[in-house]
Amino acid sequence: MRIALASDHAAFNLKEQIKEYLLNKNIEVKDFGSFSDASADYPLYAFNAAKAVANKEFEFGIMMCGSGQGMQMTANKIYDIRAALCHSVAMAEITRKHNNANVLTFGSRFIGYETATEIVDAFLNTAFEGGRHQRRIELMNELTK
Repeated sequence: MRIALASDHAAFNLKEQIKEYLLNKNIEVKDFGSFSDASADYPLYAFNAAKAVANKEFEFGIMMCGSGQGMQMTANKIYDIRAALCHSVAMAEITRKHNNANVLTFGSRFIGYETATEIVDAFLNTAFEGGRHQRRIELMNELTK
């Protein structure tokens, strides 16, 4: 599995912890930035990571900022990206099952490391159910061409 990882300055420390967590699980990670806790413009990092997911270079993206909202909004501007803001395991599971989300976002000001790793695991280990949900994914793509 290959993961595109991105954060802004507010979530830099949590991103570094998540990167280590994923690497320890033998998951390949590419870090798209930010690379320090100095003030940074999250859209640049979110766009580049999401574009790599859309281009099928990575199976998933995991992005974080202070709230998770900015990363989600930026990623969702890219065709075929379905970024979901998840602050609970249940949200991560349902968005994978029903929306086939391919980018996970969360806010470092709202969740800590333990919760973040639980959400990451749920997101990466929950399969898309397909069926009627696939039709809706196709409709999303058709409407946004």
